[in-house]
Amino acid sequence: MAALDLFGRRWNLRIIWELQHGPVGFRALQQRCDNMSSSVLRQRLTELLDAQLVAQGPDTTYALTELGHGAYLALRPLVRWSGQWASKMAEDGEA
Repeated sequence: MAALDLFGRRWNLRIIWELQHGPVGFRALQQRCDNMSSSVLRQRLTELLDAQLVAQGPDTTYALTELGHGAYLALRPLVRWSGQWASKMAEDGEA
């Protein structure tokens, strides 16, 4: 249940998603996350660092750890499903 609590917090899944392609600096990550406030981003990154899903490099960029990559891979089926759901909702809305 701890994982659900962590992932249920706003922005945590988005941060994991945005780090899927490699290390990103704080400001770039903030921009990718719709310019969320810096205080919220710092708080969420601290949570993800404490959970060992994200690591901060010596160049101050943030990247997924091995556990973080596992979380990203676990999200992929949900993203596929959400695409199917959105298509179905659009079809039903056209009827």
